[in-house]
Amino acid sequence: MTAPDRQPTRTPHALVAAFVRFVVCGGGVGVASSGVLILLHDRMPLALANALVTVVSTVIATELHSRVSFRSGRRGWGVHLQSGLTVAVSYAFTTGALLCLYAFRSDPSALVEQSVYLSASALAGTGRFALLRVVVFGERKAAGARTRVLRKTSVAMAA
Repeated sequence: MTAPDRQPTRTPHALVAAFVRFVVCGGGVGVASSGVLILLHDRMPLALANALVTVVSTVIATELHSRVSFRSGRRGWGVHLQSGLTVAVSYAFTTGALLCLYAFRSDPSALVEQSVYLSASALAGTGRFALLRVVVFGERKAAGARTRVLRKTSVAMAA
C-alpha cells in the first residue's frame, strides 16, 4: 500500500528565497534595460526605444522568473501575456501614484518625486511578485485530478 502524496510544504524561507531571486532577476534586467535604452536613445525616438526595450525586457524577465525566481515548468506565450499584464498594472499603479502627487503638489522636489515613485514601484513589485507566484507560475492541478484525502478506511487499511 502506498502512502498518499504529500503536498510540498511552503516555508517562509522558501518564500523569502523566491522573493530575493525575483528582485535580483528583475533588478538585473532593469539595469541592463536602462543601459540599452541609453544606447538606443541616439538611434531612434525615445518613445520607440522605450517601447522596444520594455517588450524585450519583459520577455527576458518572464523567462528568468519562470526558470530562476519561481523554478516553474510553465512556458509559452500565455505566461508571457499574463506577466505582461502584471507589468501593465504596475505601470498604471506607479503612474497613478505620480499623478496623485502632482495633484497635491504641482512642483514637488526631486527627492519627494523619487520617494513617491520608488515607494509605488516597491509596492507594485511586491504585488507583481504575489501575482506571478500565485497566478502565473503557481502550481496547477491537471483537469480532473483528484487530491488524495485520508479517510477512516484508508487509515484503517494502513494500520
